[in-house]
Amino acid sequence: MITDDVSGMGPLVARFARVGQRLRQADRARPWVLDTAVVVLVLVVFCLPDLLHHGGAGDGDGDERHRFQFAFTQLPLAAVLALQAGLVLPLLWRRRRPLAAFAAIAVVFVLQWSLGAALRADVALFVALYSLALHGRLRRLPWACGVMAAGMVLVAVRVSPAVSVWDALFFLLSTVIAALAVGLMVRTRRAQLAGLRERAARLETERDQRIRLATATERARVAREMHDIVGHNLSVIITLADAGAYATDTAPERGKEALQLIGDTGRTALGELRRVLGVLREASDGARQAPELSPQPGLADIESLCDSVRTAGLEIVYRTVGEVDALDRGMQLTVYRIVQEALTNTLKHAGSGTQVTLSVLVEDERLAIRVRDDGPAGYPGPWNEEGHGLVGMRERAALYGGTVSAGPAADGGWVVEAALDLTPRGGAR
Repeated sequence: MITDDVSGMGPLVARFARVGQRLRQADRARPWVLDTAVVVLVLVVFCLPDLLHHGGAGDGDGDERHRFQFAFTQLPLAAVLALQAGLVLPLLWRRRRPLAAFAAIAVVFVLQWSLGAALRADVALFVALYSLALHGRLRRLPWACGVMAAGMVLVAVRVSPAVSVWDALFFLLSTVIAALAVGLMVRTRRAQLAGLRERAARLETERDQRIRLATATERARVAREMHDIVGHNLSVIITLADAGAYATDTAPERGKEALQLIGDTGRTALGELRRVLGVLREASDGARQAPELSPQPGLADIESLCDSVRTAGLEIVYRTVGEVDALDRGMQLTVYRIVQEALTNTLKHAGSGTQVTLSVLVEDERLAIRVRDDGPAGYPGPWNEEGHGLVGMRERAALYGGTVSAGPAADGGWVVEAALDLTPRGGAR
């Protein structure tokens, strides 16, 4: 039953929420409408009865005042109108200039009670105090409270013939505290809602930034993988194709062997591309069997990499020092890609017949990679311009706190050196 009642209240609450939102939007667009409405309401509810009572006062009213021993001064109608205007009209700027409105009303309030007159329009002073607590500066509130306390003491003294001073002070100060508390409560609530809206907007912005960052990171990762796969295998295929074309006239059997190696290299590249693209493609049919993916290459595959490059004409001497097999798969993939990129650029720029010395050294908490070739004197080298290859190598090394350097060797040729940090770190990738 309770659930049904709550569900029934849902549309009503939503409707009231929409109405409140529209009213707030309208108030932000035309704030003078609400200010004027407050003034009109005070005039009708509190000022008009005083004017009617002033015009229709008689002996019965005088007897009632005598019975309650009220010694109020009967002011002329013009004075009443002036005092009411001084009390009510400053409410027009109670939100734009809350302190000025409160001060103006307080002055009129003190003047009125100094003359011994009582007006229902005095409620404007409590409205002004509420507005000051809601819209004004908080450091002005102690001063306003002091003024209010002094004004309430004046009122209590004036009504002492009918009510005890302490009873009057209790009632009046309780009203002051209520107006002040309501203003501060609404102010606090608005500040909390503004903070929640700001936090929601900030979280939404951070979420969008994380999505864009993750997308950019994934694109960079895929770009590195595609560059390593396509660049290396195409370099090998081009070299083999050139060699096969040259050998067709002189040694047909070598040309046939080159064509077979081109086919093997192409199939290897196609398999790697399918592996990379397979993890990116979302399966559109759950019943369809997912593509069979081989694991990412590691240090054990560097020897096969060297063999494929040897068929293209490079002479490679490969050695390892230390416990390379104990490295994690991520580190092994990084080493493999760095070596692959270095050999690819050597094949591309130095050509066949170049001797390459490749070493992978693991000692303590450091892994060093060194790829040196003896390219012909004066050849431009693979790193005369920084392309995607060197950038990708540095990005991969940076994942493990490492660095990559490349440049001409002192005794000719080119050398690529990479140093990776094997120290375990929190949040290992």
